[in-house]
Amino acid sequence: MKCIKAHILFFFMAPVFVFSQNENIDQNVMSQIRKEGLQNSKIMDIAFHLTDASGPRLTASPGFMRAANYAKDQLSQWGLTNAMLDPWGDFGKSWELEKSYVAMTSPWYKSLEAYPKVWTGGTNGQHNAEVILITAKDSAGLDAYRGKLAGKILILDRSDSYKLSFKADAGRYTDTELDSMTNFKMQPVDTAAARRRREQFLGQNRGQQSMMNTLRSMATSEGAIGTFTTNPRNHDGTIFVQQAGPYKITDPANFLDIALQWEDYMTIVRLLKNNIPVKMDVDVETKFFSTDTKGYNVIAEIKGTDKNLKDEVVMLGGHLDSWHSGTGATDNGAGSAIMMEAIRILKAIGVKPRRTIRIGLWSGEEEGLLGSRGYVKKTFADPSDMKLLPAHEKFSSYFNVDNGTGKIRGVYLQGNEAVRPIFQQWLTPFNDLGAKTLTISNTGGTDHLSFDAVGLPGFQFIQDPLEYDSRNHHSNMDVYDHLQEDDLKQAATIVAAFVYDAAMRDQKIPRKELPQPRPGGRGF
Repeated sequence: MKCIKAHILFFFMAPVFVFSQNENIDQNVMSQIRKEGLQNSKIMDIAFHLTDASGPRLTASPGFMRAANYAKDQLSQWGLTNAMLDPWGDFGKSWELEKSYVAMTSPWYKSLEAYPKVWTGGTNGQHNAEVILITAKDSAGLDAYRGKLAGKILILDRSDSYKLSFKADAGRYTDTELDSMTNFKMQPVDTAAARRRREQFLGQNRGQQSMMNTLRSMATSEGAIGTFTTNPRNHDGTIFVQQAGPYKITDPANFLDIALQWEDYMTIVRLLKNNIPVKMDVDVETKFFSTDTKGYNVIAEIKGTDKNLKDEVVMLGGHLDSWHSGTGATDNGAGSAIMMEAIRILKAIGVKPRRTIRIGLWSGEEEGLLGSRGYVKKTFADPSDMKLLPAHEKFSSYFNVDNGTGKIRGVYLQGNEAVRPIFQQWLTPFNDLGAKTLTISNTGGTDHLSFDAVGLPGFQFIQDPLEYDSRNHHSNMDVYDHLQEDDLKQAATIVAAFVYDAAMRDQKIPRKELPQPRPGGRGF
């Protein structure tokens, strides 16, 4: 659809806009949303309860359930209906870190910042253990270590090195970068080239992975205590850490894998390469949870009021689960708090939406969009066969936030050019807050893809990156203190307006062509 420029008339403090297209935007409601979202915000209190008060939110863990129950109860208190913990399918066993103490005791003492990876076992008490340097380059080279690993901690030699960066950790999108997004043109995907790149990548890593699998098997059978790992991103006190292996009920506990920051790791390696023995105190306790193996999403609604449209649904959401070294503040406590605050704003100003507005806070996103995929599959369609359920026709749109704490700058259109003139008008009342960019491109790796995979309009907002990739994403620095209050207020205000506009317009949001079934695949 050709984009028609809107004609805009601004008034100080209480903007009013007149458009040449037929998007019937209630400017009185927009003003109420702005006032409630920017002046009466509760978003930092919501974020506190999701992070500091709940702790890490690994899917199905006690911390996740604390946050999920808080969200469910709070949504009910605000007046939403059908608030529930909605099971989406089998997840597996969850895990919690109960104790972790790691220190170098020889040749001198140093307490280390260290994080056991998820789904690993513990040490069965404190051990003072010798560290052994593994210099093997392939599986054959591991034969030299057979019979020598009992009671040892393993550390791999590394040939790479830390490179000093002169780039600031945090940044915002420049006008040039936003213009580049706006002018982005979709290009045909060379699937054969993409497949070749993927095969090349897998080939490069296959040998290293095979060696690591062999080493873990040897270490487990011989009774080694654990292994240390790192990468050059783990510097200046920031440690990026995720899982050590699988988590299904039938999977045994993974061999203990402890992530260290680069500086500590390389200190140990250099000592050992210079024939100076290193000994460590290590005491790790972990706990597995397998009584309830299902995964749960948090779902709640504001019921629609239009007799012809109330059964249609507009959704907003983000994933509630996180990794464990921080409290998942920017990934994705921020997105969950934004969505809860957006729906609180709508309830606080007393809107009566024509369509039903439904919030979804997903679990299992970090393991592969599991919660949103499970919800979409049981509610709308399975991308593997594309047999549409009745709710598919009644669905309007889904809006997602999952790129940190930065303010909203616009929307990724997900290849849906027909929505550009609609969203352009919806953004206009918030251009003064820095939100005006629309790009036909997609950002991947989060829950809007689950909806897009079955032909439903799903969108992710463009957000200023700040320090998301440099410091926060999946690291021990992903904590409440790194949240930016003013950015979160702006984001929740814009999301509330988008959701309201989608719930009130005469037609559902335009859709792309229905995708073909993808047997055996996830749909994206």
